[in-house]
Amino acid sequence: MDALTHKVIGCAIEVHSQLGPGLLESTYESCLIFELKQQGLLVKSQVILPIHYKGHSIDAGYRLDILLPKTLIIELKSVEKLLPIHSAQLLTYMKLADIQTGLLINFNVSKLVNGVKRFNLS
Repeated sequence: MDALTHKVIGCAIEVHSQLGPGLLESTYESCLIFELKQQGLLVKSQVILPIHYKGHSIDAGYRLDILLPKTLIIELKSVEKLLPIHSAQLLTYMKLADIQTGLLINFNVSKLVNGVKRFNLS
């Protein structure tokens, strides 16, 4: 998993070095997906994440920014600073999707390494 997250972070750094901070989250998402696919990774975007409630699957409007199926959730931000709610959001998504590893990446920083947080449930 460390090799995979390292590869993803490398792709994010490439996107950030080309675009810089200050753009919309959707722009970074599209460009990061392009970079990940160039690395040969299977990538899905804006994946519906249903809530399982009393035996029913309910679409409550949750979407994963980027999913590497059964492996990694990537939650993207373009905000002034990451807040605890952003970490809580990713951790909740990881639990709901039963995915053990997640990356929270904020592109609105001068140096991308300062905007990356890695999470593990295990």
